[in-house]
Amino acid sequence: MRTRTVLAFAAIFIVWGSTYLAIRYAVAEIPPLLTAGLRHLTAGALLLGWAQFKGLRASAVEWRHSGVVGALFFLIGHGTLHWAEQFVPSGLSALLVATEPVWIAVLLATTGRSGLNARTVVGLFIGLVGVWLLVGGASLSRGPGLFAGCLAVLVGAASWAVGVVYSQTAPLPVNPLLRTATTLMCGAVMLLIAAAVFGEFGRLRMPSILAVSSLAYLIVFGSIVAFTAYYWLLDRFSATVVATHTYVNPAVAVLLGWAIGGEHISASLVVGLIVITSAIALVSSAPSDVAHGRASTERARAYSNLPMWRR
Repeated sequence: MRTRTVLAFAAIFIVWGSTYLAIRYAVAEIPPLLTAGLRHLTAGALLLGWAQFKGLRASAVEWRHSGVVGALFFLIGHGTLHWAEQFVPSGLSALLVATEPVWIAVLLATTGRSGLNARTVVGLFIGLVGVWLLVGGASLSRGPGLFAGCLAVLVGAASWAVGVVYSQTAPLPVNPLLRTATTLMCGAVMLLIAAAVFGEFGRLRMPSILAVSSLAYLIVFGSIVAFTAYYWLLDRFSATVVATHTYVNPAVAVLLGWAIGGEHISASLVVGLIVITSAIALVSSAPSDVAHGRASTERARAYSNLPMWRR
């Protein structure tokens, strides 16, 4: 269990930090909603096939709630991110997504599942200051296109936070493999429908090897490996603890964007990284009344009772 935990956190810490640059390369040549849809459809289909091979099936109720989570995580959360990375550097995108724990803390407080104490309030305020330093500077220095992209990333981060809180009590599949597959499939279908509505299929041209390999990396590591680890961790740790991957993701994304993608590391980006990381630290260290939802605890207990071959 300790080894699984270390590997799972490594997946959401490091792998997810590297996906921001991969997304930037992919959407440069493949339309953004189509990129996200193909990414999650391929990963979801492979995982669903493996789950069915192991005898795992989702009920109609579980599929329905997987659709809600798929919309929050992938249609809105990843759809906005993939679209925004046409204009927003990968490092800056990761920093804005890093506000996720702040949104989660606010949602838990407003739903009565955790208290909104002084430390959380201070963390929220500092986080908003960090966002303003990043988004305000972007709007002044790079124009309204980048500003709109930054706002889209923030909307996606808030939607992801709603999905995290919702998934803790929703009747989703017990097995994390099946749960990953159903939510990925639901989100992928919605993304591909949105891509068709916005005419992205007609704009698709033959992509380069770099774009195709970036999409392949997103499918295998960004979706299959990282999301399976993410759901597995949500069953065993609080949402705020799991969301601490946002400590590391921005640093990894900024470093890779600078070293490989040629992105400029400005003073405002460094200050924003420090301010937002400080806000996450305050929010994550605040005492919580609810470690995790009753439903996710029951899922973890039921999962531990499954035969090994079905896990």
